[in-house]
Amino acid sequence: MEILHHGAVGGVTGSCHELRVGDRDAILIDCGLFQGAENSGRGANAASLAIEFPIRDVRALIVTHVHIDHVGRIPYLLAAGFRGPIYCSPPSAKLLALVLEDALKIGVTRDRALIERVMAGLRRMIRPVPFGQWQAIDVQGSTPLAVQFRRAGHILGSAWVDCRCGEGADAQHVIFSGDLGDADTPLLYPPDQPDGCDVLVMESTYGDRNHEGRAQRQQALQDVIRHALQDRGTVLIPAFSIGRTQELLYELEDILHRNQGGEASEGLAWDQVEIVLDSPMAATFTELYRELRPFWDEEARERVAAGRHPLNFEQLTTVDSHDDHLRVVRYLAETGRPVVVLAAGGMCAGGRVVNYLKAMLGDPKNDILFVGYQAQGTPGRDIQQYGPRGGYVDLDGERFDIRARVHTISGYSAHADQAGLIEFVRNMTRRPGQIRLIHGDPRASETLAGLLRELVPGTEVARPPGD
Repeated sequence: MEILHHGAVGGVTGSCHELRVGDRDAILIDCGLFQGAENSGRGANAASLAIEFPIRDVRALIVTHVHIDHVGRIPYLLAAGFRGPIYCSPPSAKLLALVLEDALKIGVTRDRALIERVMAGLRRMIRPVPFGQWQAIDVQGSTPLAVQFRRAGHILGSAWVDCRCGEGADAQHVIFSGDLGDADTPLLYPPDQPDGCDVLVMESTYGDRNHEGRAQRQQALQDVIRHALQDRGTVLIPAFSIGRTQELLYELEDILHRNQGGEASEGLAWDQVEIVLDSPMAATFTELYRELRPFWDEEARERVAAGRHPLNFEQLTTVDSHDDHLRVVRYLAETGRPVVVLAAGGMCAGGRVVNYLKAMLGDPKNDILFVGYQAQGTPGRDIQQYGPRGGYVDLDGERFDIRARVHTISGYSAHADQAGLIEFVRNMTRRPGQIRLIHGDPRASETLAGLLRELVPGTEVARPPGD
């Protein structure tokens, strides 16, 4: 058995890992895009997306979840000749086709007929597997291989994957964590706890810090909005289309519900606060989240039963067309109307959030609120780092001074924090003999590695080399 890493070993993007069994069979776990500084030096888009490893022995692709840094290179995997099954959880199967269609339009071609042909092939390859059910992989060698998806609590449909190599008492188990979520992430069940494994390949995004609790971060969100509205400015939240947007809408609906009749700021009641979702893709995924209600956790379903609409409430406005988007940007910049905007482009490297930033960064009455991880080399990281010092950021080749206030609430990252990652290992009844830490900046990975070495003496804990 051998594990090769084709991404997410020196940073947090480009997740792609190869599990080889014998000398004839392999599976890939995720096939994602590199982003930010982790994509620098890779040349043009085609070079950064290319599949630069042999795929002749790859029998199947296993998808932990549908974020672009885990699935964005799948079109290029097909271009390299892969035609095997793509296994994922049932919710991921519904979401994946939309993500890949968008990736094709943005990064490959605008030819509608070509996109439809590729998507028809992809849909035939996608095979949903229920949580907790073993799926055998069709192999050519003599070593049986099977995978099982378990809930990871990161976004709807996200999973960690137990890979069983061999059978009976001699079988070895390798767990790939994918992205693990916080135990109290809105809408989602907490991550399932594994009994144990021989090798654990685990993310380490927040291996060097802990999040606020849910009550504290919801209060922090409410306080930022209340304070911002006092200046009659816009609260701009750069949002990822899948997961983060839906969780934020869920929390915002609860803030508005709990404060009905109360005052948000001087002269403005909470029931007058408008929430604007300016991201067609996020709106589409929000609709899919509503259709996937059977996979929501009990709290969310209880709210629906009580007559509430956590993802489709009265004070929510969705902006669809590009022309409407530009009109909203101009209107808010000129009028200073107090509004909370969730705009597409979680790391501010593209999407509609860029137009808002250009129009609003220079005005101190506006607030920029980050609720997700900002990778090195992205405009989001620059705004997060230099904004509080009165610095600047480059957007589309133009320099913009940052006078808006900048806030970060890390608890809405949807990634497990240091304590959650440690508990994932601590609660195993059979501790792994080897832990490979991936999907983290070097400092986060090394900090977590030190703690895990103390927790499981004798276990090899390290950041693996790339392929």
